[in-house]
Amino acid sequence: MSTTMSAPTQPLTDEQKEFLQGLAAALAVRGQLPGGAVAAPPTPAEQKVFDTLVADLCKEERWKLEENPLDIWEKLLAHADQDKLPDAADTFRFKFHGLFNVAPAQDGFMLRCRIPGGVLTAAQLKGLADIAEQWGGGHADVTTRSNIQVRQIRPANIIRVLTKLQEIGLGARGAGADNVRNITASPTSGIDYAEVYDVRPLANALHHYILNCRDLYGLPRKFNVAFDNGGSVSVLADTNDIGFVAVQVGADRGVEPGAYFRVQLAGITGHQDFARDAGILVKPNECVAVAAAMIRVFNEHGDRTNRKKARLKYLLDAWGIPKFLEAVGKKVAFPLVRFPREQCEPRRPVLRHGHVGVYRQSQKGLNYIGVVIPVGRMKPRQMRLLADQAANYGSSELRLTVWQNLIVPNIPDAYVETVKRNLVRIGFHYESTTIAGGLVACTGKTGCKYAATNTKVQAVALARHLEKRVQLDHPINIHLTGCPHSCAQHYIGDIGLLGVTVERDGKSLEGYNVTLGGGADHEQGIGREIFRGVPFDELPALLEKVLTIYKQRCKQGETFVEFTRRHELKELQEMFTN
Repeated sequence: MSTTMSAPTQPLTDEQKEFLQGLAAALAVRGQLPGGAVAAPPTPAEQKVFDTLVADLCKEERWKLEENPLDIWEKLLAHADQDKLPDAADTFRFKFHGLFNVAPAQDGFMLRCRIPGGVLTAAQLKGLADIAEQWGGGHADVTTRSNIQVRQIRPANIIRVLTKLQEIGLGARGAGADNVRNITASPTSGIDYAEVYDVRPLANALHHYILNCRDLYGLPRKFNVAFDNGGSVSVLADTNDIGFVAVQVGADRGVEPGAYFRVQLAGITGHQDFARDAGILVKPNECVAVAAAMIRVFNEHGDRTNRKKARLKYLLDAWGIPKFLEAVGKKVAFPLVRFPREQCEPRRPVLRHGHVGVYRQSQKGLNYIGVVIPVGRMKPRQMRLLADQAANYGSSELRLTVWQNLIVPNIPDAYVETVKRNLVRIGFHYESTTIAGGLVACTGKTGCKYAATNTKVQAVALARHLEKRVQLDHPINIHLTGCPHSCAQHYIGDIGLLGVTVERDGKSLEGYNVTLGGGADHEQGIGREIFRGVPFDELPALLEKVLTIYKQRCKQGETFVEFTRRHELKELQEMFTN
């Protein structure tokens, strides 16, 4: 039977033209054109991934081209059956399923899951405790993306782990490598009396949108998105590739008064850069579409030849924000509204360390407790007991934060003291002015091949030393990161410590470069390096001196970041070494 196609009676729309162009491109890749004609395959010199010639791709891009990492389930099964670690190419591909081969630091996998907005149920936390206990190394870590990691998983158990994760309502798809990482949100959303907008539904909506759109995987590099409710506790939106920050717009401003979002772009503090305001105002129901469009523009135009330049920051450096927004505007069905930031209502001051301690919620008679988990590490028993606190005294909900701790919300007034006592018995606490309350530490050399130092163990030792000798009136953050990747974001800590190898008397020692005065949000700024190559055994005494002098010389009510920023670099060096 033969068919004929009549000429269209109406001109093709732009959407129809794009569809036909895409169809022709897909058929050309397969070597077949309409009518049975066979297209000549492009020569190696002509093949492209978006705008980049295949010959110019970096090795990771070639690995993605050779085999889509989303389509390797049978390979995962085979490695589990053989209890076998993957080669370099598959080590990269396995990250698309949240599995990280961390050899030689550890002989096995690290699992990173996806927890949209950092919101967990008590049952899910217990399920993660089961994974850590049965198939992991006997502990789990809260991360700086409001997430959970479990380490020391043997290849034989990776399918069991991924299956268990799905059974408890979580997943790991796209949790690593060149994908949109865990979507973060203000941990007090929906319970903060000062918030502008409850961002939990937006974080959840974007999470599921990404999971169900294959074209949002396989980006030029990783990509971070955060939603800030504009309330008392931030989510460090200015350290993300895209940060949506809720703002209030009053009457007589040229737009309908109400809650909107400012969009911040290209934060990457490991490269010493914060996100910049894009100059647009977005309605809440437009956020997911705008985020998806921005990710797609980055996917199509980001650098796929040089991994060091394959982040949104470098595309914006090359294009500028106006050109980027023009490309984004072509992918959404509504205009992007340019609106001056100063026309928005000013944000209330961010409550420093409002993620630690006991605070009243917007709901009468209810409280949340921010739990200090030193360097984010929990044992399975502690995880189950925490889950019990949420189930027995709260609403069976827990909120992970970007400071490697968690919040137990919805605790009635009558149960607050009981939960506080139980937290101490579990091995945690709730006091914000302790050193441990502001510790942030990456995995370190025991679990990462890039790290020069044992950050988590040294962070705990450092806190113990300082807490015996220095009593603080203001909360302080100390961030320890084991390598220049800065997973612990040391540049934004009051005290930032970058792990290095120090040569002393012919010996290689673990040490740190010390930066002071970093901050985010209303204290935004990159810390300044004060000392280089300090062996760890000298570091506790040095930081004790730094904090003691700060207490002696600070003005009344002056925070550590304010104190350090009013002194020149040379002044600080002389002050802390004499």
